[in-house]
Amino acid sequence: MVLDYTAHDSEVAIERVRCLVIGSGAAGLWTALHAADGGPVLVITKATVTESSTNYAQGGIAISTPPEDSPELHARDTLAAGAGLCDEPAVAVLTREGPRRVAELMDYGAQFDQIDGQLLCRREAAHTRSRIIHAMGDATGAEVQRALTEAVRKHPGITVWEFTQALRLLVVDGEVVGADAVRTATGERVRIVADVTVLATGGVGALYKVTTNPLVANGDGMALALRAGATLEDMEFVQFHPTALACDETPAPLLTEAIRGEGAILLNTRGERFLGRYHPMAELAPRDVVSRAEFLEMERLGAEWCLLDLRPIPREQMVANFPHVLQMLSERGLDAFAQAIPVRPAAHFVMGGIATDLDGWTGLRRLYAAGECACTGVHGANRLASNSLLEGLVFGYRAARAARGEPPLAEDLLAAVGKLEPAAVPAVAPAVAEQVRQLMWKRVGIVRDAEGLQAAAEELGNLRRQASRSPWPSCEEAETANMVDIAYVIARAALARQESRGAQYRTDFPETRDQWRCHLRVRRSPDGDLEFSGRPVALLEPSLGE
Repeated sequence: MVLDYTAHDSEVAIERVRCLVIGSGAAGLWTALHAADGGPVLVITKATVTESSTNYAQGGIAISTPPEDSPELHARDTLAAGAGLCDEPAVAVLTREGPRRVAELMDYGAQFDQIDGQLLCRREAAHTRSRIIHAMGDATGAEVQRALTEAVRKHPGITVWEFTQALRLLVVDGEVVGADAVRTATGERVRIVADVTVLATGGVGALYKVTTNPLVANGDGMALALRAGATLEDMEFVQFHPTALACDETPAPLLTEAIRGEGAILLNTRGERFLGRYHPMAELAPRDVVSRAEFLEMERLGAEWCLLDLRPIPREQMVANFPHVLQMLSERGLDAFAQAIPVRPAAHFVMGGIATDLDGWTGLRRLYAAGECACTGVHGANRLASNSLLEGLVFGYRAARAARGEPPLAEDLLAAVGKLEPAAVPAVAPAVAEQVRQLMWKRVGIVRDAEGLQAAAEELGNLRRQASRSPWPSCEEAETANMVDIAYVIARAALARQESRGAQYRTDFPETRDQWRCHLRVRRSPDGDLEFSGRPVALLEPSLGE
């Protein structure tokens, strides 16, 4: 059937594809590669294909390698880090299927560090085994991005549009049938009609003043899904990486967690070790514990940073395992062999996202999500180090497999798409973005309380209400509106959860409470605000933690 859209807007082009993937990090590209067997795939991304959190990831990929390790041990560490909120079926899928997906990634050309033909595994925080594989010591994300980008560009069934911003999902009779987008380099408006759409837009780090994420990571996919009627889950749990370089750069350069795994120590500005006072694992404690301890030490001493001392690691080991970190520091006039390095926590990863099942389905017909923008429940309240790239591979594959099974759009749906008017979407002045980042860092950061969360929710709520609406806002206006919407969700969810657990720490509710051992879900209410509900944690019998 030929789509007729000319009756509504002759300036809107039509693109018909089997599968639309929005996002070009590991999850998006991996999904595209595995969905392409079902027909033509279009990947759209709002910057270059390589501008993703994947490309900035220094840490590795966690997989169990026998005989010293097993999926069950990996699962136990994941559950322990997740502070009681990990869904056990999701953890089982991640840890059992992960090695197979990594082997496949290597078949696509990804090269990981080896010794005598065996993968070199290192240990990171909160892992009880050495199971983290790396590429070029500390450039794993860049290697994964390189391999997948090359594979996608070579695939005859996959097309990539860079500098393309999705403005809204197209919903007809409860089915998502594609998206309206703008190609920012030319201003061309495009209606992309797809049998199946996969969101893989990454996280929310750019909502914060200090982040390790690129500025493209501002919750776009979550905002698109929320407006289309999907559910978000666990949005209050934002992870702060403990060791970002204390500087004014965005994204803040990262000093990978593997450095502490090999012996680096954290000091306060008096030169004192302090982590032992907060957790028995000290430098190898979970990320939420380390970041919170840093924050409290900085607050106690009136300091702007803590210090990461790499000198306990032998020089030759540092040069071999962390060449890119050393180069990054040298380019900024810092000598890791002569001085401790100023570091501070930075927004790094969101455990929550678009609620999906174990195959990436969002609950809306024909709409899937994978990677950081999705929430399968696998991370619980705090992600275990080096499970993020693994998540993109495991659940991206599953989403692609499910997407291939979606039937083509029926004739009546195609006819309805052609008649569908472009719905107005929120538009917020781009200058507001900095206001959001400052507010989130100050009020919805590492340490929270009701007063600060309420103030943030009220300010963000006002910004939402003041937003204008347009069928074709500028990309900057749409992006800022997405920031406001998702920041509001995070603040409201953090306020609703009256306890401290994992990455959520509230001074007014400092204890973990049994009645809050549940996932917090949020949807748009009929009046355009938010409505919350709970979902029990999914367990296996017997439990993975036993």
